[in-house]
Amino acid sequence: MSTETTTAAAPAAAAPRNKRKDLTGKVTARSGDKSIKVTYEYKIAHPQYGKEVKRKTVVHVHDEKNECGVGDTVEIVSTRPLSKLKRWRVARIIEKAKIVGAAAAAVA
Repeated sequence: MSTETTTAAAPAAAAPRNKRKDLTGKVTARSGDKSIKVTYEYKIAHPQYGKEVKRKTVVHVHDEKNECGVGDTVEIVSTRPLSKLKRWRVARIIEKAKIVGAAAAAVA
């Protein structure tokens, strides 16, 4: 019988991170400080008829810099739970919303 001692595995910091989910969607609401709601759309086949049906999901997203506005297209990535509902954070803003009409006059 050999009495070998095993060394501990590599520390957790050295382990690679898991692949994070990333999505692209539009900001539909600013719901508080550093929080936004993002809607992303996808298509699925209808279970009986096979026709593609549009679906959408609204997720609560953490916006650390408060730089997203309603109508912006953003890329979001999954993260650890930040609050009761927030499980996503903004990775980058793909396209800012265009300001038209009365809103443009109010900004100027």
